[in-house]
Amino acid sequence: MSNFFTDDTSSIPEVDSSPEVEEASPATPTPVAPSSRTFDSAGVNVVVIDPDEFARKRILAQMGDDVSSFAGPEELIPFLNGEPIVLILGPSCAADDSLSNIEQLLHKHREIGAILVVEELTTNLLQQALRSGVKDVLAAPVDGGQLTEAIARVTPGLATPAAATPDDLPVFESDGDVAHVVTVFSTKGGAGKSVIATNLGVALAQRSEKPVCLVDADLQFGDIAVMLKLAPQHTIVDAVSSLDRLDPSLIQSLLITHESSGLKILPAPLEPAFADQIGAAEMVQIIEVLKSFCSYVIVDTPAYFNDVVLGMIEISDDVLLVAGMDIPNIKNVKIGLQTLRLLNTPMEKLRLVLNRANSKVKLDVTEVERTLQMSADILVPSDIVVPQSVNRGVPVVQSSKRSGVAKAIEEMADIFCPEGASTRRSRR
Repeated sequence: MSNFFTDDTSSIPEVDSSPEVEEASPATPTPVAPSSRTFDSAGVNVVVIDPDEFARKRILAQMGDDVSSFAGPEELIPFLNGEPIVLILGPSCAADDSLSNIEQLLHKHREIGAILVVEELTTNLLQQALRSGVKDVLAAPVDGGQLTEAIARVTPGLATPAAATPDDLPVFESDGDVAHVVTVFSTKGGAGKSVIATNLGVALAQRSEKPVCLVDADLQFGDIAVMLKLAPQHTIVDAVSSLDRLDPSLIQSLLITHESSGLKILPAPLEPAFADQIGAAEMVQIIEVLKSFCSYVIVDTPAYFNDVVLGMIEISDDVLLVAGMDIPNIKNVKIGLQTLRLLNTPMEKLRLVLNRANSKVKLDVTEVERTLQMSADILVPSDIVVPQSVNRGVPVVQSSKRSGVAKAIEEMADIFCPEGASTRRSRR
């Protein structure tokens, strides 16, 4: 990889950090890069920044000799040439003014990502760092392995001189039409909400020529990526940290693709602690960007009301209310419906999905509909193929196409995208 300081480094003098050379240096030396070498183990230039020289050296000691360092971001600017860079920010950079300077730098240069190392990780500091555009926050002491892993997580989302996304990934532009947003919600865990959201997303992706995106808005314990056996490099946290510059190109670089169906997924945070840093306003902004180039946006939610869930329901075109066939589940759904009515949610966009509808539990569908004062739009039968598909990481609509569950999901997909209305996506 080319050196990111200059194309021609012959004119940049080497600086020796030994005491003898410092004593012999002029009183006002010309500012230069501390080293022309760069840390390249992750295929990207790495720079340590901290006003405190001791703190810089402590981080550099973990990184080896191939890393450059600066006292502040302003010293780095003359050497930028568009190559991807990961900044390792020392503890002194956690101050408000330092983060403000870093935020301005990250806003102007999408090829730069930042990792903050702090003496003590607090919720307020984490929130402030993410809002400043920092991609990851590590608590000291850190070792070289932790830093290398963090760099590997940050690197794929950085813009390159050629493009913001890899050459083999098409970037979908807005055609003026906005996506149909479907939120899948349940008032009780274990109702099968995530299974339905995942399979519906796959079914729609196989029918649509434009992208279909599944957003895992269960911010604490979302498991969409696990259910599809995907190992995401980016999550909703990365989208939130880039909100000020979030556009279709950038968010597409954060999505992971389910290869066999083409479904795009924006996974939930990998750690529950990040959930507190993401509110309804941020999620709505993310959905609005996805709507600009997708045909459908499916949102999976946690099994309780919070500001994010209410925000998703408000902006959705349809809400699938998933209920299981047991008394506690039906009771919770009834309370949920009452809550939505009190919030003036249009009842016409609510669709009742009864999961495991054929279960022999001495509770029939008619009785449930009478209790909820709402007719069921879709009846999904109980079938052993569901847990089998989850454990295999292959959606039912792909692994057991002839099953009653798969047929119910396809019937659900017909509500939003009739089979004959679009060309089914071909797959190699």
